[in-house]
Parts: sequence; structure tokens; C-alpha cells
Amino acid sequence: MNRRTFLQTGALAATVPLVGRAAENSTADAAASAWGGDELRKLGIWDVHAHVGTPGATPAKRMEALVKIADRMGVERLCICMSPPWHYEPTPEQFRRSNDDVLAILKEWNSRAFGFVYLNPQHPRESLAELERCVADGPMIGIKLWVGMHCNAPQLDPIVNRAAELNALILQHTWIKQRGKGNLPGESTPMDLTELSARHPGVPIVCGHTGGGDWSLGIRAIRTRPELHADLGGGDPVYGEVEMAVRELGASRVLYGSDVNGRSFSSQIGRVLGADISLADKKLILRENLRRLLQPALRRKGINA
Repeated sequence: MNRRTFLQTGALAATVPLVGRAAENSTADAAASAWGGDELRKLGIWDVHAHVGTPGATPAKRMEALVKIADRMGVERLCICMSPPWHYEPTPEQFRRSNDDVLAILKEWNSRAFGFVYLNPQHPRESLAELERCVADGPMIGIKLWVGMHCNAPQLDPIVNRAAELNALILQHTWIKQRGKGNLPGESTPMDLTELSARHPGVPIVCGHTGGGDWSLGIRAIRTRPELHADLGGGDPVYGEVEMAVRELGASRVLYGSDVNGRSFSSQIGRVLGADISLADKKLILRENLRRLLQPALRRKGINA
């Protein structure tokens, strides 16, 4: 059995209806069980969380390699951010260089990729300048914040305010480390993000990984803030996460993300296809929710997608 057949049959097995499921969910999941590679391509999955770490001589060549993989899995659009080597606390020179790589990718792959500008709030003046260069005056439509500073810090307020003016969607990495390891210095949690969101009501923000290791706590942490959306990507594809996110937040606040190359498209798509939720909810998660969130920025740029 080749890899493609394995992935497709694995997805099918994961979506077989369970005994006792409500009639509408049984019908939806029976339809979902027919999804193979061709059906996924027809849907056109949008990925909120991707990094171009594939091999290649140039950023565009690395993206070419990633697109070939995305095509096999039916991923139509990728929100890309950060370029290796990655730094937890990048200097302005380092995050500008990372953003230059994304800009180079967008020149050749703007039909497949959306760019998120990488910023470090430890350098607020330089971060705002980079936001102007890449989003206000450039082709990017979102913001990626990683580990540099806890996201409840007041230094993030000017970035969020300007993001709201530009309709730029914010993707904030969060994690809750398990087994006593503890988070990295400056690494945010979903609880930190709820504090930031409370200061900026109505500004949509994606909770990257939604806590990762302890996703159940992460989901509960963000449920009272309707502008916060759960990114499913990056963690282990464990049972129950997607179902809990839909139950606690509503399907319209849950987004598919892969976190490639840290994770694979297939493992993260599989957790959605295998979830005990309706086919309509799966389509929202895999494409329509992100498409809706990006529309204000796309209209501002005159992009029809």
C-alpha cells in the first residue's frame, strides 16, 4: 500500500459512523467517508498556520516543494509566516530577514499563499515599522507573534490597534507545557491571550495551537472571548480535541492549521475528518472560517479569493 492510499483509507476509517450517533451526523459522516484526495481538492482546504521549511535553494523553491505536498492533500491556500532559522527572541534584523523570505515567496506564489508578518514586541518601534512595510504598504494580510514576549504585556497594544486598522488577522502562538517542563521564557498561554483580547474587544485573533499540550484547558480559557479562534494545528492528533472545540466554542470559531513543517498536513487534516462532528462543521473548520476571517484584509488589498 502506498502512502497516498494509506492516508486516504486511514481518513475513511476514521470517519465511519459510530453506533447511536444522531441521524444527521450519521448522514454527514457517511458523506465524509467518501472523501478521498479528489474530494479534498474540490473542497480546497485553507491552512491558517504554515512555515516553509522544505528544502530548496531559494524561498520560492522551498515553497514549490511545499506546494507539491499540499496539492496531494487538497490544501489550496497557506498562511505562511517565519522563515528558518527560527529565533525565540529575534532581533529586528532577524525578523526583517525572515519577512523578506516570505515576501520573496509571495512574488511567485501569491495565488497559493497569504503572508503573515513576523514581529517581536520586545522591539515595538521596529515591529510597527515592519507592520507598515509588509502589511500597510506590502502584500501581507496578517501578523504572526511567537515567543518573544507574553502576549498580555502592554507592548502588544499598539500592534493590535494597528492590526485592527489594517484588518490584519493576528496569529499568536500559545502553549501549555506538560510533564513539568514549563513554558519558555516569554512563551504565551491561552490565558495570557484572553487578557490581551479583553483589552481589544472585537479584534479577531487566532489562538495558535490553543494551548498545544493541554488543549482542553486552552479551549476553556478562550471560550468567553468571542473574538478568539482556536487553531487546531501543531499538537498531537489526539481523540476528542476537535469535538470539544466545536462543543465549547461553536464550529465557527475553530480553524484547521497544520504547523508544517513541524507537523504534517495529513495528521492535522485527519483529526478533523475523523472527528464526530457534522460534515458542515468539517467544511467550516477546513476552509470557510478562515476564508471569512481573511475577507476584510483581502478586500482591502483588492484580492478576490
